[in-house]
Amino acid sequence: MLDIIGKRRIFLAISALLIVLSLVVMIISTVRFGTPVRLSIDFTGGSLLELRFAQPVEPGEVREVFVARDLANTSVQSVGDGSDVIIRSKELDADLKATIEGELRAKFGEVTELRFDSVGPTIGQQVTRGAIIAVAVASIFILAFIAFTFRKVPNSFRYGVCAIAAMLNNVWISVGFFALWGLLFGWEVDSLFLTAILTVIGFSVSDSIVVFDRIRENIPKRRGEPFETVVNRSLLETLHRSLATQLNAMFILVAILFFGGATIKHFVLTMLIGFLVGTYSSLFNAVPLLVVWETGELASLFKRGRRAQAA
Repeated sequence: MLDIIGKRRIFLAISALLIVLSLVVMIISTVRFGTPVRLSIDFTGGSLLELRFAQPVEPGEVREVFVARDLANTSVQSVGDGSDVIIRSKELDADLKATIEGELRAKFGEVTELRFDSVGPTIGQQVTRGAIIAVAVASIFILAFIAFTFRKVPNSFRYGVCAIAAMLNNVWISVGFFALWGLLFGWEVDSLFLTAILTVIGFSVSDSIVVFDRIRENIPKRRGEPFETVVNRSLLETLHRSLATQLNAMFILVAILFFGGATIKHFVLTMLIGFLVGTYSSLFNAVPLLVVWETGELASLFKRGRRAQAA
């Protein structure tokens, strides 16, 4: 029988490394942008204007038109061959936008407006607050549900804590990935990102519960086996089901990523990364963490840490 649980320290070490790397990336992003991830106007407030020119233009020259209107914080990003630009600035009213577009036409020729969005920062704050509350409430209900469902298993509370720990690990690494993409490619977090994260949370927790439920079934059937062996057997029995479910979803996401619209690529990629990390977290974090806790390895680790501090 393949011994996955016997390699639990390796799996947990990989997760710890990814957590540290995500933290480093988010610190760099905070230094550069002021936030752990690069925020879109959904959260910061302002206007986003996407324009198409008759020929490629220099972003710096486009920005000069905005600076002349006391919009020094404006950023201009070229798209494709340089004839399309995305402009982010303070909130523009209809008159100021029309004036600026007229000046751009006078300077560069024909200009076509592809998109214009104007959002106040209050909306972003409400969305963020709602997402945080949703995650907190979901965590409480998940913990209560697992503790009640597994009440006949010793230390049922630990099953819920391990499922939530894997879920938070998934969210943390997904945010770290997006922070990295913000540094490298200028990707920004919008309200769709929060939607993707909340969707990923549901899939991540369901995988953990499937394995835990099989452990609950096998404990009374195999009373003479060590807990590690029971857990490893349960993990192997549910591994194919978990992988099949997640891979089916990932195949669809990959197809949408390559053939879907450009406006949802960030959303789809966030979900794809979340599913990948979530599958790993559910199978190789939540379950090994439960074994470490049940066998007393977690307590001995803290004891060694206290002894080292005392020394």
